[in-house]
Amino acid sequence: MYKVLIADDHLVVREGLKLLIETNDHYTITGEAENGKTAVRLAAELKPDVILMDLYMPEMSGLEAIKQIKEHSDVPIIILTTYNEDHLMIEGIESGANGYLLKDTSSETLFHTMDAAVRGEVLLQPDILRRFREKKMERANANETQLTDKEIIVLQAVAKGHKSKAIAFDLGISERTVKARLTSIYNKLGADSRTEAVTIAMQKGILKLNI
Repeated sequence: MYKVLIADDHLVVREGLKLLIETNDHYTITGEAENGKTAVRLAAELKPDVILMDLYMPEMSGLEAIKQIKEHSDVPIIILTTYNEDHLMIEGIESGANGYLLKDTSSETLFHTMDAAVRGEVLLQPDILRRFREKKMERANANETQLTDKEIIVLQAVAKGHKSKAIAFDLGISERTVKARLTSIYNKLGADSRTEAVTIAMQKGILKLNI
């Protein structure tokens, strides 16, 4: 069973999520956090397989908690919030979240997103995905974002035809980390596939044609 950590400052929300998640044989609750600071601590102590993270919490926000957790772990994190705002959605996903769900989402959608997250995938609902693509295309067109050195190394390997597993082995990192870096690359370049990311990177001069 996959271990789930719930981070939300409202007890009624945590209790409701516990009751819902316990109906699924694939998941079990491993811990609860009432604020972002506790979420960071429990993520390190309990090593959950997936985290459900609220955004606005006392002591430390969910966004800051995501950033701190991702500094030390590849654990998938799904944002579960009442706030349907572009800047929160973009910052959350770019901070490493694997999903962005509103609290009125269906149980089916929640579990589908959790299933994708534990596989190391990012799953966004159609409206969220559309808005996110629009924003990342705006950024790509304005050339506001740059790839990190680590992302360029991964993209160079992709351009050579290497698969995620081989890239992970060569770089001494997890396959999930490779996929996370690819997701970040796609977001920054406004790409939807490896081929498109490589093509855009070459057009922008990030990659050379003779790599």
